[in-house]
Amino acid sequence: MARIRVKNLLIRTYIGFNPDELVNKQDVVINLEIEAEIPHEALESDEPNGIYDYKTITKRVIAFVQEGRFKLLEVLTKNLLDMIMEDDRVIRAKVEVDKPHALRFAESVSFEMEASR
Repeated sequence: MARIRVKNLLIRTYIGFNPDELVNKQDVVINLEIEAEIPHEALESDEPNGIYDYKTITKRVIAFVQEGRFKLLEVLTKNLLDMIMEDDRVIRAKVEVDKPHALRFAESVSFEMEASR
């Protein structure tokens, strides 16, 4: 089994429900941790056949977040986790979404969820 981590993916989106948040994009920072099996053949041949492609899921995450509108960090996080878990090769996944400067005296507020088979 392999653990893939995508760290500090910085994306701009509409996040929040305050009037200014509904019209101005803000940064979110996304961290993904995905556990998946690596086919033995891929390890022997050094070819990507049958592997879980982290580049593909990262592109999907970026497009989904950039094109979306979210009132709650919880909903954004759950949607991303569901997207990752759609692939049967994923055994476990954890998603953390940070909203920088959401609180006056805090660097960020984050929400984290995980799922497993």
